[in-house]
Amino acid sequence: MTEIRALAAADHDAWLSLWRGYLEFYQATVPDEQTDLTWNRLLDPQFPVWGAMARVPSTAEGRTIGFVHWLTHPATWSAGTYCYLEDLFVAPDTRGAGAGRALIAHVEDWARAHGSAKVYWLTHETNSTARALYDRVATHTGFVHYEMGLDR
Repeated sequence: MTEIRALAAADHDAWLSLWRGYLEFYQATVPDEQTDLTWNRLLDPQFPVWGAMARVPSTAEGRTIGFVHWLTHPATWSAGTYCYLEDLFVAPDTRGAGAGRALIAHVEDWARAHGSAKVYWLTHETNSTARALYDRVATHTGFVHYEMGLDR
């Protein structure tokens, strides 16, 4: 059984290991300063971004196997906020056991309790393992994602 709980300061090392795995999966690099900033934002109650960890409590300490980060923002099509599930990662050797689904459900429950109109997220089109789960728990809207970096 997977246990989901809010991110806490004591989770830093486990989170960092998973964060690095997440970046590696997407073949991305993030400066250490940004990683530190992200971690600090996740723990700052004044900053509107949240995180949770997935653990398998089969040992005395439990093993942390995944994380999720999310934020909310106002919407033009709804009186309620939209909840953006920004990052979701489950350790590769534990995928398929329900941690991803449990992390998504945690965000869904949180968003509902906080008055959000919907939860949405993005993934890479080649991420077939994750997409198989997402197709079971959400609706593929058909929208295509574009972005424009502003550091150019």
